[in-house]
Amino acid sequence: MSDRCCGTVAVEIEQFATPQQAASGQTGNLPVVVIGAGPVGLAAAAHLAERGIDFTVLEAGDRVAASVAQWGHVRVFSPYRYNIDAAARRLLEADGWSAPDPDWLPTGAELIDDYLAPLAKLFGDKVRLGAKVSAISRLGYDRVRTAGRDQAPFLIRLADGTELQARAIIDASGTYTSPNVLGASGLPAHGEHEVFIDHALPDVLGADRDRYEGKRVLVVGAGHSAATTLLALAELENTPITWAIRAGNATRTYGGGEADALPARGALGTRLRAHVTSGRIQLLTGFFTHRVHTTNEGVEVISRDPSGHEQTVTVDRIVSATGYRPDHSIAAELRLDLDPMLGSPRALAPLIDPNQHSCGTVPAHGADELAHPEPGYYAVGVKSYGRAPTFLMATGYEQVRSVVAAIAGDWEAARDVQLNLPETGVCSSNLAEAQEQRVGLATGITGGLLATPLPLATVGASAESGGGCCG
Repeated sequence: MSDRCCGTVAVEIEQFATPQQAASGQTGNLPVVVIGAGPVGLAAAAHLAERGIDFTVLEAGDRVAASVAQWGHVRVFSPYRYNIDAAARRLLEADGWSAPDPDWLPTGAELIDDYLAPLAKLFGDKVRLGAKVSAISRLGYDRVRTAGRDQAPFLIRLADGTELQARAIIDASGTYTSPNVLGASGLPAHGEHEVFIDHALPDVLGADRDRYEGKRVLVVGAGHSAATTLLALAELENTPITWAIRAGNATRTYGGGEADALPARGALGTRLRAHVTSGRIQLLTGFFTHRVHTTNEGVEVISRDPSGHEQTVTVDRIVSATGYRPDHSIAAELRLDLDPMLGSPRALAPLIDPNQHSCGTVPAHGADELAHPEPGYYAVGVKSYGRAPTFLMATGYEQVRSVVAAIAGDWEAARDVQLNLPETGVCSSNLAEAQEQRVGLATGITGGLLATPLPLATVGASAESGGGCCG
């Protein structure tokens, strides 16, 4: 063997069999582990259950859909008909469950109470709460070792030190716990970690009201989470609101108004624009957050754009609604093929590129596009999209249907992927108006919004569609 760093050397790889392999000759007797008990993770469990495949669902939170519960006060843009997985529906109805109104736009809390919690209850102790995954590997194999790797079971280590083995992993852990930074250029602003910053969708009119009422508030971000928070803040008297975006105008956030394929989303943008026009919300464009620090007057936020021009605003509270990014650190010992731009599976990236696609123009995709060089590991749901903000729950449901079929060896079903969505999302011509009459707009405010009518600004049909998650 050469002792020089550049020579060709022979490396002997230890061969061994696990107890499970020795007993069965394969890893097929091990369960599939699903990470995350949110909508997509529980849909994966439903498909596994229908196919008779043993599984365990690991949820880091202390309740089912813990991340959804964090925005439980928010009303989504898509109605129930698109938010319930087909396999989950079959299992629930067989147990005597009655589906909610298919045209209803549920809040996160309603989604849990009316759908996800009953579904998880069917699975009993197969759903483990408080089970936070800290690392995934192959039993006896780090990322470098190859010979025999495909036959080794996955090793899942939990934060409490517990270890489990699995035949395959469906990672539906999402991105809610890994928000983007406040600073521009993808880097934290100087001082960002030294001040309190609330992330997207605080419960402004509910549990968090005391934190915001009567305070000077800065909201940073141009997506629908920012718009939802801004409209809620506008209901608080004596609460000055500043909205900062990097773009030169807010056309993307305002969306297409009545021309938007999601009526509730279009109404959201129209009313936000009216608040800006009236001066209720101060809009700062070309704002690239560079430095944040505390002064005697409050929290000073300084923007420095690419030309060096600076803007400064002093506030009491900051809401960072700058989106999310996937955290792949738990899979550091697995062989992943990630797109360098989005952080999604490389084969999926061209299909979801937000520079080219909105929610409804993403083509159907499944196990083939979600696969990695590590056989048996699939990241699904919003985590599979990386930094692309165009995810729909319905898309995730088709992903896990395909992935579970692949795990079962049914490649004909795995590759028969279908997803029928209108362009820019799911819509109904009169849904938003009907819902507003019942409880209010789908803006994230339970029980309605804007008791006093606003003058509506006209938004042309050619306006650029708003970005952000459409589910």
